[in-house]
Amino acid sequence: MGHDHGHDHTHGANKKVLLISFIIITLYMIVEAIGGFLTNSLALIADAGHMLSDAISLGIALLAFTFGEKAANYSKTFGYKRFEILAAVLNGVTLIIIAIFIFYEAIIRFQNPPEVASTGMLIIACIGLLINIIVAWIMMRGGDVEDNLNMRGAYLHVISDMLGSIGAIIAALLIIFFGWGWADPLASVIVAILVLRSGYFVTKSGLHVLMEGTPKNVDIEKVVQTISRANGIKAVHDLHVWSITSGLNALSCHAVVDDKMTIAESEQVLRQIEHDLEHENIHHMTIQLETSAHIHDNSILCNVQAESSGHHHHHHH
Repeated sequence: MGHDHGHDHTHGANKKVLLISFIIITLYMIVEAIGGFLTNSLALIADAGHMLSDAISLGIALLAFTFGEKAANYSKTFGYKRFEILAAVLNGVTLIIIAIFIFYEAIIRFQNPPEVASTGMLIIACIGLLINIIVAWIMMRGGDVEDNLNMRGAYLHVISDMLGSIGAIIAALLIIFFGWGWADPLASVIVAILVLRSGYFVTKSGLHVLMEGTPKNVDIEKVVQTISRANGIKAVHDLHVWSITSGLNALSCHAVVDDKMTIAESEQVLRQIEHDLEHENIHHMTIQLETSAHIHDNSILCNVQAESSGHHHHHHH
């Protein structure tokens, strides 16, 4: 299985990248939070909050990879691969809470802007930006940020974190040069919006997987065509496509075959379909073959059509 081997390799690389990133970000987050309190800058505290969300998402991704390696067993037949999805949803909710807290704090500060030690704020924000750039570079170079939902989530966090640091830098400059105290709460509000946005999207994509939604990178129409096109397949029904975890899509369906087909032939057809579906991003499939005599079943997706149209089976899209 050459395909699986490749997957495992990126898996290990992902873990290493995540661990390094996690350590760097966690350490700097603590520095930034303390710096925010000392310089009295809400923008820094917001950025530290954003970094906390990074640290959480990196930590979750790490745990998910570690748990995901635990083999499947009889009580959890998919292993622990769903854990990372649950974790992503929790992470998203945490982000939304952090954002609300920053909004609340900013409203109070707009009414009477406190003194901010702007030079200290500038220095800390600049180092923060540098740290984020380094981490993003490490992730780009060593991790699979395109396809793995976990890695991608963590990477996007780090990227939006950069914007938070840039916001704090600009705010510090405005305070130094123009004495605009409101620049600090304004920068924190911008960061809070970013945090809220990423929280919303992480939660949404996690829930989509938990609800067994059709994976984003699978085109159902094409999947149906691919299966129907195979030799001797007359109809497809009961089609389900879902994600077990990011980058692991599963499919199950019933396919009606020619009555005259031998077992050996149907095996060959299955191999062919399996091969074709790999290109449609389906990694795991279960297909139940049946002859047209078997068609009066009362399956979930079908009984409605079956009753309404005698026993004639419609093709689903």
